[in-house]
Amino acid sequence: MYEIRFHGRGGQGSVIASKILAKAFFMEGKYVSAFPYFGVERRGAPVTAFTRVDDKPIRAKYQIYEPDFVIVLDPSLLSAVNVLKGIKENGYVLINTVKSPEEMRSRLNFKNVATVDATTIAIKHRLGSQTAPIVNTAILGAFAKVSGLVKIETVMDAIREAAPAKQEENAMAAKDAYDAVRMGGD
Repeated sequence: MYEIRFHGRGGQGSVIASKILAKAFFMEGKYVSAFPYFGVERRGAPVTAFTRVDDKPIRAKYQIYEPDFVIVLDPSLLSAVNVLKGIKENGYVLINTVKSPEEMRSRLNFKNVATVDATTIAIKHRLGSQTAPIVNTAILGAFAKVSGLVKIETVMDAIREAAPAKQEENAMAAKDAYDAVRMGGD
């Protein structure tokens, strides 16, 4: 089983991202589970969402405490939340930032780090506004590349089916992030 934990802020689409990712895995014949964890429900507040995927039925119904992957939609959370808490030794962190994987690897003291400028990609595709871009679908494209667990075409199809608005723009943002993600580690 692979466990993925999303860290974002209210309004960035962390919960929708976890559901779309689960849909993509399901479309590829996997068993999935996706659910959010809310603290204070307001725009800008930290939000955590979870996705599990496996080749067999998933019986776990609790939060993910030892993720294989951590996806950070807002880099300001790195100073506010311990996003690496419990991550497996060979886990992977994907961060929405303009900084390089090497720079983030040094800051986090963690070897497997990938970065993508999902904010610029979201703005390019007019997802959200210039001041509050919605980066969730872009980050899913980057995740497809980093993890190798799901095909980008399947992620794009899941986005087209499940995104609440601008389905094609969201799908293209995922493809752009897939092509732009920078990986470090190993």
